[in-house]
Amino acid sequence: METSTMRDYLKFYINGAWVDPVDSSRTLDVINPATEASAGRISMGSAADVDRAVKAARAAFPSYSTTSVADRVALLEAIIAEYKNRIPDMAAAITEEMGAPATLAQRAQAAMGIAHLQAALTVLKDYHFQEQRGSTMIVKEPIGVCGLITPWNWPVNQIACKVAPALATGCTMVLKPSEIAPFSAVIWTEILHAAGVPAGVFNLVNGEGPTVGAAISSHPEVDMVSFTGSTRAGIEVARNAAPTVKRVHQELGGKSPNVILPDADLQKAVTAGVRGVMNNSGQSCNAPTRMLVPNSRMDEVLAIARAAGEATTVGDPASGATIGPVVSDAQWKKIQSLIEKGIEEGADLVVGGPGRPEGLERGYYVKPTVFGRVNNTMTIAREEIFGPVLAILGYDTVEEAIRIANDTPYGLAAYVSGTDVEQVRQVASRLRAGQVNLNSSAPDMMAPFGGFKQSGNGREWGDHAFAEFLEVKAVLGFAPATKAA
Repeated sequence: METSTMRDYLKFYINGAWVDPVDSSRTLDVINPATEASAGRISMGSAADVDRAVKAARAAFPSYSTTSVADRVALLEAIIAEYKNRIPDMAAAITEEMGAPATLAQRAQAAMGIAHLQAALTVLKDYHFQEQRGSTMIVKEPIGVCGLITPWNWPVNQIACKVAPALATGCTMVLKPSEIAPFSAVIWTEILHAAGVPAGVFNLVNGEGPTVGAAISSHPEVDMVSFTGSTRAGIEVARNAAPTVKRVHQELGGKSPNVILPDADLQKAVTAGVRGVMNNSGQSCNAPTRMLVPNSRMDEVLAIARAAGEATTVGDPASGATIGPVVSDAQWKKIQSLIEKGIEEGADLVVGGPGRPEGLERGYYVKPTVFGRVNNTMTIAREEIFGPVLAILGYDTVEEAIRIANDTPYGLAAYVSGTDVEQVRQVASRLRAGQVNLNSSAPDMMAPFGGFKQSGNGREWGDHAFAEFLEVKAVLGFAPATKAA
């Protein structure tokens, strides 16, 4: 697919076919954040479109939910084969819609889609949907019709880590991707169609949260809703879902602490911490945005952080720069106001700051920014910025570091670095977060991903993801009770 061609994606995918919206008068320009120009258009759906999609999913559920594991294994294998053919298209779409540098789009963003499909396939092959306990059979059955609402920051990653386990467990579904980054979702849908996903099992309706998202969350025929996005929007999803008592799975915001212990290799840990925040232009919910370091070594830390910040190049996604633009004008303005707030509240500006980087007058580019000597009451230490902005906080004792790390309404991720393995593990055990990364370890596709506190409910990735899409049924008297010997 040529990236220079305008993408007009004006149809929705319902019941195995591309169909016109109920009302085709409402469209939205999708803006390329590197150029600020329109890259294409999508139709904006309504509650009526959601209703059509949900009815299709409901009609497909009785047959799809009773397919064999072997059938679903074959389906996932077909999707993986088709996905492999479309990786260049997927990567190009992601770059265009949300500004990911070409290498990041190819090697990380698009690659995560296939990684989640492969993880679901691996889990499915050995998953126990039945377990006998005495005379009772415990059965795990697909929950039903699932509403999936996904964000723009890792677009296909978030689609895949919901759709893959939903398909694997025998559910049917309606997807609403972010209207800001919808192109990858259309390509994903083309992949599923080409792979032979039965009609009605997967449906796509584009639109915005307050209309399409709310219609999905509140629809009485939707059995569960899985949402990834901001905590504010997640609260709305839960509120809309409450009257129909459907299951709500949420993966929400984060303000993840990165505890660098006194014995850590500072050069390595601080550099990795800065890179971890800057990656994807800081638009990752699990980014290590609060770095906690010993006060006694603050000057050394800030010198290393300055060098790492200055080494983070910004530019056009095709240029080979480390980071591209942030996703939108609204996001750019929000990040700018928070950078200004950091300066106003008295944090030390180590590198970066407000405004666009030099030579980049067009595009939503943000200077890689590091603040030093931040305290945990400052706005930049409390709020999720979702941009390439790091706050460095000092501590005097490890006990104090743990207290500061946990002093947040969020609990998605945490990071710990140090050379004393026992101490690193001990600190990790006391951090209130759903995923703790020790000494910059590599991602694990089977590790559960999700949050404590206001970072959400439930888990994604690997076998833990399956539980979100299953109901547990106990069949008593399934087998004769055995007498005690």
